[in-house]
Amino acid sequence: MEVKISKPKKLDTEALAGFEANDASFSTSLGARVRKARQEQALTLENASKLCGVSRSTLSKIENEQMSPTFDVLQKIVAGLKIEFNSLFGTATGPTASGRRAVTRQGEGERYAQGKAYKFEVLANELAHKVMLPFRITITARSPEDIGKWSRHEGEEFIYVLSGSLRVYTELYTPVDLGPGDSIYYDSKMGHGAVSTSEEDAEVLWMTTQRPSI
Repeated sequence: MEVKISKPKKLDTEALAGFEANDASFSTSLGARVRKARQEQALTLENASKLCGVSRSTLSKIENEQMSPTFDVLQKIVAGLKIEFNSLFGTATGPTASGRRAVTRQGEGERYAQGKAYKFEVLANELAHKVMLPFRITITARSPEDIGKWSRHEGEEFIYVLSGSLRVYTELYTPVDLGPGDSIYYDSKMGHGAVSTSEEDAEVLWMTTQRPSI
């Protein structure tokens, strides 16, 4: 399946510098937090691997900042270790009886990159036990090859396009092109992925549900 791609414009390297620096420092924190969660439960890499359904090699590389995990892998780690997704991205407050809220100012969400495909900014991270996981995502993928394997996990997802244009691939449907103001909702268990088709990287609000916290 061929994707028609416009020639990308010259990147603003100064604007990207801050993002890349943030990514590097944050990836280090992510690996350390995964290791800390495992060690707090006195689990060996082998035991944690079996619980999470992630290979021992992959888990070791994540802990040692040798690879950037996909969202699917992060969800497996969270489910296997029975921890909060938020705990991998800083401190999250516990649930209260009612009246919770979280405000994330522009550019202040924790960030991490998934290979050549996506750059995530985690929103509302201070709240634990959320039903929804909201992200602002920059889609850097330009072809299905940049995405790699289909993303496939528990839950449902909603994408709203903020800027740029993209093509969304889903396992059971033909690809659909979206522009600013367009949106799509789908079952996350169905293989899926997205690529930018505009000169600039598309930016989207991407929300996914998660299993109730244990």
